[in-house]
Amino acid sequence: QVQLVESGGGLVQAGGSLRLSCAASGRIFSINAMGWYRQAPGKQRELVAAISTGGRTNYADSVKGRFTVSRDNAKNTVYLQMNRLKPEDTAVYYCNCNARTSYYSGSDYDYWGQGTQVTVSS
Repeated sequence: QVQLVESGGGLVQAGGSLRLSCAASGRIFSINAMGWYRQAPGKQRELVAAISTGGRTNYADSVKGRFTVSRDNAKNTVYLQMNRLKPEDTAVYYCNCNARTSYYSGSDYDYWGQGTQVTVSS
């Protein structure tokens, strides 16, 4: 299967910055897209940002202009640069990878990291 290793979470004051990283490993045939979701206490998990292998990006309205998602295809790694953080950004951030694990059809699935805590103090 595919394993996702996340890093970069932590505690930061409002207005500060953090950079999250997520590296995918395993028997990966190809990666279609990678991205970040987050879940705050009492709320549903939501998409934060995603990027395709070709570089197309998608952002939640709440983070546009503040967050930037990027990737290094050679390393199967996705990054999330978070600037001007707000207390509302506090959540567990989950890396997501949509990957194909073999040459054969029907092997495209979503894989998830275990989550990294981001806490923004006011």
